[in-house]
Amino acid sequence: MVERLDEERLETLRAWGTGLSTSARDELRAAGKAILMLVDEIDRLEADLWNARADAKQSAAAAAAATAAAVPDEPPPAREQAGDRPTPAAKPSQVLAMTLSERIAQGRPTETAT
Repeated sequence: MVERLDEERLETLRAWGTGLSTSARDELRAAGKAILMLVDEIDRLEADLWNARADAKQSAAAAAAATAAAVPDEPPPAREQAGDRPTPAAKPSQVLAMTLSERIAQGRPTETAT
């Protein structure tokens, strides 16, 4: 079974191709140029593959973001008193869902019976 071409093997092929392409014999020069052409094509294909994978990841992330944006947020939790403040972990949509009177009540001190 032939192992995959790693960077070291590609460099070896480049060296062979360069050496053969400077030969005095036409057949060896042609073989060297063919090796260099194939190594260059492998480099281009690896770059294309890398770009395709990056595009696929970006598309998947965009699709996930679109799906998350399409799912409605949970309704705000019921409050026992109008003066309760939302918890720090409350979602922005929950804070925005508060009525104006609830927001005003949060800013006032609680009334005490005298």
